[in-house]
Amino acid sequence: MSDSNRQKILQSVPQRGFFGHPKGLFTLFFTEFWERFSYYGMRAILVYYMYYEVSKGGLGLDEPTALAIMSIYGSLVYMSGIIGGWMADRLLGTSKAIFFGGILIMLGHIALSVPGNVTMFFISMVLIVLGTGLLKPNVSSVVGEIYSEEDNRRDAGFSIFYMGINLGGFIAPLTAGTIGMNINFHLGFALAAIGMFIGLLIFIITKKKNLGLAGTMIANPLSPSEKRKIFKFIGLGAVIIAIACVITIAYGILTIKSLITLIGILGFVIPTIYFIVMYRSPKTSKVERSRIIAYIPLFIASVMFWAIQEQGSTILANYADKRTQLYFAGIHISPAWFQSLNPLFIIIFSPVFAWIWVKLGNRQPSIPKKFSLGLLFAGLSFIIILLPAYFGGTNSLVNPLWLVFSYFVVVIGELCLSPVGLSATTKLAPAAFSAQTMSLWFLSNAAAQALNAQIVKFYTPETEMVYFGVIGGASIVLGIILLIISPIIQRFMKGVR
Repeated sequence: MSDSNRQKILQSVPQRGFFGHPKGLFTLFFTEFWERFSYYGMRAILVYYMYYEVSKGGLGLDEPTALAIMSIYGSLVYMSGIIGGWMADRLLGTSKAIFFGGILIMLGHIALSVPGNVTMFFISMVLIVLGTGLLKPNVSSVVGEIYSEEDNRRDAGFSIFYMGINLGGFIAPLTAGTIGMNINFHLGFALAAIGMFIGLLIFIITKKKNLGLAGTMIANPLSPSEKRKIFKFIGLGAVIIAIACVITIAYGILTIKSLITLIGILGFVIPTIYFIVMYRSPKTSKVERSRIIAYIPLFIASVMFWAIQEQGSTILANYADKRTQLYFAGIHISPAWFQSLNPLFIIIFSPVFAWIWVKLGNRQPSIPKKFSLGLLFAGLSFIIILLPAYFGGTNSLVNPLWLVFSYFVVVIGELCLSPVGLSATTKLAPAAFSAQTMSLWFLSNAAAQALNAQIVKFYTPETEMVYFGVIGGASIVLGIILLIISPIIQRFMKGVR
């Protein structure tokens, strides 16, 4: 997007009106709040729905398969952001991408809410994956559009936006999660569908007044001839993929195990290709190429962080169900409730971190240093959760406070890395790849969960000390390395802090 268009967008957005921030932050805050409510409400019960027995309303899959599918699903959700970012940059614009994405997500949750079989389950997953790919990266991109690059409110604005994400994530397991676990899984999924519907209404009603031109301009539009070629390519590709799936499934080549391996490979191949394409593009300037180089170690750090954080919905969800004492202080704790801990701590501490960054101003730690802090805390959270097995063995149930403390520590790391990463991505993105670079940021999460799909099979109560120790230790070591090389990274960022 050209500088003149960015200036037009800034002039069209009311710059005061939501806690001292641009008025458009209200629209984006609540759109993402309800989208995250629907996503985390579904996610809080999804792994249990997969491995609970049919007699208990589940699908009856074995636990290792359910955990791997959960990671694959999470990887594909973020991987699909590449499609959403490309469509926004080249075809739809971010505003339309958000709207169509919300429709698909809602339909996916409706499909889950209908009692069915494994086939219906996978249909719903496809809809949610495609819908989230369209919506999630583009909402974040629009947040970047309503601030100038020099605006000191920018990081704080992303922290407030991030608090909205987690407010939805906090409420969802306590409502949709409780209904799903205690009454019926499908009613929980239905509540998630209602949440997405509310988010769509808020976006449609308030976007014109609050967002102005933000989200309406296509950064790098396709020419008519390019559109014809692309549509032909997409149609031909869809047919080839469909035929390949039918043949490989019929001959037993495409199985859940082989799909796990394929997603694991794609999780790292796709972002590598994207880095190369953006770097070599004639539309990328010399300064932008330098910033892409700086972005690579941040991307790697993000993969390591999310590989730990995202196990909250797989390994730690299973840990809550199987290894944790669920009767505490006279209260029966639903294992789904632990999914609210991460967003709860973020809600509490996001304003604190937003205040700290604003208060420090130009004296705040650089972006690479914030990322290194994120890795150190993430690694420490896994060191903490291995301690109960060290002190009490693997046969007794664990006090739930250990799990609470582990979630708390990883949240401190998340607040150092995630909202800062969103803001840094909008600053470092080449102009011709603005939405697609945000999709690349979410690909770090896709790569992390693709990696998790390969390693969750190594987790058992007997191996949990080694499992948590190796992964946690690797994160701490990488955090120290990133801290050491942070001045070099900063130089490649060409003035961006």
